[in-house]
Amino acid sequence: MPKVNVYTDISQEEREARKDYIDRHSPFIHCESEAKAGELFNVTVQVGAEYQHPDDMEHYISTVALYNKETKIAESTFFAGSQGGQGKKGNTRVTFGVVLDKDAKLVAHSYCTQHGLWESLPVEVKVEQAVEA
Repeated sequence: MPKVNVYTDISQEEREARKDYIDRHSPFIHCESEAKAGELFNVTVQVGAEYQHPDDMEHYISTVALYNKETKIAESTFFAGSQGGQGKKGNTRVTFGVVLDKDAKLVAHSYCTQHGLWESLPVEVKVEQAVEA
């Protein structure tokens, strides 16, 4: 099993010293904090908050996956050059449309072809149940 790099597992001192490296690999989840059961809910995952990851032939973000607790609910695959190209910084961002039926704890993974698997901080989403008439 590959090592999973989690932002919170990295010491504050190392985070400051290697902020650009850590940030450009870490996925960040952007979504509303509430959803309606059974309705389409948009979740955007962006790799890097302040820094962009390279998009070279041998060094790029190849996948972004979204989980609800331990269940994978969405995944996107990228190919070298599809996020900016050789010598440029990528802008890896994907919006997933998912349907939630109960409260969720979302976590994203991004996979760098040179630096492995990176995990986001969890995001809790409260799901409002449909009112039956």
